[in-house]
Amino acid sequence: MNIALIGYGKMGKAIEKIALERGHTIVAIVNSESPISEVDLSLADVAIEFTRPELAVDHIKTCIDQKCPIVVGTTAWHEHLSEITDLVNTSNGTFLHASNFSIGVNIFFEINKRLAQLMRGQTDYKACMEEIHHLQKLDAPSGTAITLANGILENNTDYSSWVLGEENAPHTVDGQLGVTSFRSPDVPGTHIIKYTSPVDTITISHEAHNRTGFALGAVIAAEFVFNKKGVFTMNDVLNLSN
Repeated sequence: MNIALIGYGKMGKAIEKIALERGHTIVAIVNSESPISEVDLSLADVAIEFTRPELAVDHIKTCIDQKCPIVVGTTAWHEHLSEITDLVNTSNGTFLHASNFSIGVNIFFEINKRLAQLMRGQTDYKACMEEIHHLQKLDAPSGTAITLANGILENNTDYSSWVLGEENAPHTVDGQLGVTSFRSPDVPGTHIIKYTSPVDTITISHEAHNRTGFALGAVIAAEFVFNKKGVFTMNDVLNLSN
């Protein structure tokens, strides 16, 4: 499979390494020296995009216009998701997006939803979340943390909104889920969810050891969308419930 890399930072290089190991070919690279407007995507079977939130939408639209399927790992642009979904559908394009491509994290999403269901009505427990990432992580909370928070809200009616604290836990009132973001050197990504009562604490967590899991999942996602049409997520790739 011929792959175009949109973004060639640490994640782009990690994706390149795994793609080559799995027998694929890198046919184009988009970065600050080679913007997407100057790159020929015609030879690519799929593009994998990990850049910045303010660039992602233009990259997606360009790929759709050029009939190049695209897998997107950039987060914090999803206010445009309905617009992009409509564009993909009307253009008969191919688009896969995820807040996290790690297979382990996507399983963790499902565990989080199930625990949220079990904790519904357990008013002695108060839920909170922490996410820890490297200093280069621009958005807070992480896209993964937002997915986890929304998973709690959608499956536990005791919570109706989440609030963010950066480096310190936020003040919350009844019905609010506190999410605290920490930035620390050389942390690929850690997410911790706690339900605390006066007598005990239930904790689930996911800790990434390196970027390999994210890169591998992105390449697997690219392999999944090959010769498909439509809008997809990692739930489709891993055959998980929606």
